[in-house]
Amino acid sequence: MKPAAIRRAYLREAFVAIVLARLVVRFVPPARIFTWANRPPHRINRFAVDETRWISWAVNHWATRPWLNALCLPRALAVHAMLRRRGISSRLCLGVAREDHALIAHAWVEVGERGAVLDTEIGRFTPLARFGGAR
Repeated sequence: MKPAAIRRAYLREAFVAIVLARLVVRFVPPARIFTWANRPPHRINRFAVDETRWISWAVNHWATRPWLNALCLPRALAVHAMLRRRGISSRLCLGVAREDHALIAHAWVEVGERGAVLDTEIGRFTPLARFGGAR
């Protein structure tokens, strides 16, 4: 496949994933969302880890659009779903940080020991829960 075709395929899938993730966050109870996120992938593909950069790029491409305005949880759910679809074991993480006498919540995705796929500023957040991972 040519690079342009690969980019278009990832962009199409990311658009659908992030729109569905926004709908899920809005209409599905959190217990069902996190039960789904905690399930392991059906198959493990250890050689597809290079795809994490493409997935992160594609989701960020759509999520930063002002008309879509996807916050961190829909982004993390979209990335987690796209990684699971490819058999890449990932963890959906939720955490908090203190900022000016208030708590800030955040969601991100981790793959293996490399850490965050979607976010580079997770160092200031204290993880509260992790969903998913290897079998």
